[in-house]
Amino acid sequence: MYSIIVNGDKKIKTTLNLKENTFEGTLNDLFVKGDFIKINNYQYHIIYQEKSYTVDIIKLNIEEKKMLLKINSIKFDINLKDKYDVLLHNLGLDNLADKKINEIKAPMPGLVLSILIKEGDEVKKGDSLIILEAMKMENIIKSPTDGIIKKINAIKGIAVEKNQLLIQFLL
Repeated sequence: MYSIIVNGDKKIKTTLNLKENTFEGTLNDLFVKGDFIKINNYQYHIIYQEKSYTVDIIKLNIEEKKMLLKINSIKFDINLKDKYDVLLHNLGLDNLADKKINEIKAPMPGLVLSILIKEGDEVKKGDSLIILEAMKMENIIKSPTDGIIKKINAIKGIAVEKNQLLIQFLL
């Protein structure tokens, strides 16, 4: 079961089972069942209660279990929490997962459109650092930690390969 926080304030409990192109489960203790079609890696078409929905995945951060969805032109900021996240939070251990990061590598091949910081800048976790274009989408690379930028290896207008070093932090 997942707890979903929508736009920072609305908690939803859900369990969904996916089979081929159908889903069924519960949404806030109500039974839900519908069909879906994967259009591409970032877009789905859903039929639920005889209504059609287009779902676009605008941003996805699997590590932090966060995503920005656009459903029929309305944007939703989604945070997922599973039973282990809730347990760690209740025990006060949820911050132990934060590890010190000393470098950022390219998550995918792409073109560096913009560098939003400079060497010596102090950044906070979640601050935007680089805009990387990949598969005709602009992806904002955000800081995974608080820190000071030691070196920027990325160059605006130059393509990068997956896992290429982009930024180093001072330790």
